[in-house]
Amino acid sequence: MRKKISTGMNKADICQMQSVAGRLINFYQSLKPPQDLPKGIEVLFPQKDPQVIVIVETFFKKYFNDHHPRGLILGINPGRYGAGITGVNFTAPKQLREYCGVDHHFRISSELSAEFIYEMINAYGGVKKFYHDWFIGSVCPLGFVTSPRLSNDPIPRGKPIPATIKKDESTGYPSGGGNATGLIKEKDGKNINYYDDKRLLEAVTPFIIDCINKQVAMGFKTDKCICVGGEKNFKFLSALNNKHKWFGEIIPLPHPRFILQYRRKQKDIYIHQYLSALRFAG
Repeated sequence: MRKKISTGMNKADICQMQSVAGRLINFYQSLKPPQDLPKGIEVLFPQKDPQVIVIVETFFKKYFNDHHPRGLILGINPGRYGAGITGVNFTAPKQLREYCGVDHHFRISSELSAEFIYEMINAYGGVKKFYHDWFIGSVCPLGFVTSPRLSNDPIPRGKPIPATIKKDESTGYPSGGGNATGLIKEKDGKNINYYDDKRLLEAVTPFIIDCINKQVAMGFKTDKCICVGGEKNFKFLSALNNKHKWFGEIIPLPHPRFILQYRRKQKDIYIHQYLSALRFAG
């Protein structure tokens, strides 16, 4: 029997030997969705699809296959029309092919957040320069959608579900928490943010903490972190950071969808705001 030889290296040492691409690929491949979600809410986990994770790997190997330390940008959570399809944050199929040069099998489509982000990336100096300096992640790396019907509500089939969701003005997306039970009542399969339902937030908070711990351990810069997504995302991340001390400072930026949906005429001003924040944090 051969004697096992210890290298004297721990998991952190092995992680640092990998390229940033390798660390990110391992991170997404090892994600385990949080359990016991509220009824009527389902996980959006595109990377579990073998075809999607191959595309995600291609993207990471193209732009992150080095050991260069990057800044960290954290959005809210993936949505159905961007990362929910491609597995790449704030990147819809159109941007993935046209800007990133990554071929794929998805139907070519776009969405507002991706359109703004890639206009900003172009103004920054292009995708190669941007991704050399930054990684865009999410406070919660998995997304959530409402499922067909909330079984807790005795609504007969064929009857419309009451629309009790108000729009989150910081993102432009529907916001939950519109009724006393905390149930989300919206049309089938709509995006929902991790903070939109109190019970969802409680269920995913340990998962979020674990994921941020793992991302920080990858070697991203931690003196400053950019938080995209409006007041609620910023407040929640700041509260966790006060406890866990991941980042020296968190810099909030408005959500791209909010900008293009409600402030399109001021788009160039917001792009300048993003670039100024990136220069300050970089």
